[in-house]
Amino acid sequence: MPPTFIIAEAGVNHNGSLALALELVDVAVAAGADAVKFQTFKSEKLVTATASKAEYQQQSTGASESQLAMLRKLELKPEFHFQLRDHCRKNGITFLSTAFDFDSLAFLVNDVGVDRLKIPSGEITNGPFLLAHAQTGKDIMLSTGMATLGEIEMALGVLAFGYLAGESPSLAAFQAAYACDEGQRLLREKVTLLHCTTEYPTPPGHVNLRAMATLSSAFGLAAGYSDHTEGLVVPIAAAARGAQVIEKHFTLDRALKGPDHRVSLEPDELKQMVSAIRAVELALGSSRKLPQPVELNNRDVARKSLVAASAIAAGERFSANNLTCKRPGTGLNPMLYWQMLGQASGQCYQADDLIE
Repeated sequence: MPPTFIIAEAGVNHNGSLALALELVDVAVAAGADAVKFQTFKSEKLVTATASKAEYQQQSTGASESQLAMLRKLELKPEFHFQLRDHCRKNGITFLSTAFDFDSLAFLVNDVGVDRLKIPSGEITNGPFLLAHAQTGKDIMLSTGMATLGEIEMALGVLAFGYLAGESPSLAAFQAAYACDEGQRLLREKVTLLHCTTEYPTPPGHVNLRAMATLSSAFGLAAGYSDHTEGLVVPIAAAARGAQVIEKHFTLDRALKGPDHRVSLEPDELKQMVSAIRAVELALGSSRKLPQPVELNNRDVARKSLVAASAIAAGERFSANNLTCKRPGTGLNPMLYWQMLGQASGQCYQADDLIE
């Protein structure tokens, strides 16, 4: 299995500042993440003027301003993208950003040149937007928060249709694209499903990590996990359960103003998470059950051999009274104990002598 692709989700935690965004890239690099991801949107194309904030956003930024007003302050300016992309390239980390509108998607693909796309959970029923993503031909990570299996299958049908370059979109055409062999091949090649619970923060009891395996088995696709819990435990557990992608929000400081800082990891915590996931990958190892090379030096020390429990004369028969098992394991295997009982000893033994 390939290493877990770890995405350090900067999101909107730059608060509209290029300096903060560049510093977030540096933190992700220092932590050892594979990618750092931002969010790209034009506020007026994302929400209506009357759209309210989510409850968690109200708790962190107040309820008086609208979602539109909040988002305007969190936009990542177009020119910032190029500086962030170049900074990422210079430092050997992948630059990613999630698009939330058609213009932003086109900008990321055609101008910034991202190699991989992320579709957030809120867009999984947005058929036209799903189709636009697939028509780019790029690999896609599809987050599945709030979705049923039926909704996920319908979304995958749209993506398959887009990858197949279908010309007349319809529900029937999407179903046909999903059902055909080539559509399935393209989905397997290009799409990763991300299990997710869309609540900030997500209580551990609502994570349901086992659903990640359900996604993989139901759709035959790679599966990962987009995390919104507090702390490190759940993403590490997801890696132990075979997540091929882990996405986790991080910030420079949880005390900063903004909607997502409170549920994000701070730099040292992000580094700990990446290190722990890499250790988990090593620990998963192989499914074969064989003695490991590092164990071999300990085998003779830890195992036991047949030894004389008391002095045994030559010709005396071995019995439960004069035969026992003790360390080291350099003599006869104790599994031979019952075979030895009743046999005549070929030599004299003192107590604790290894039986030969």
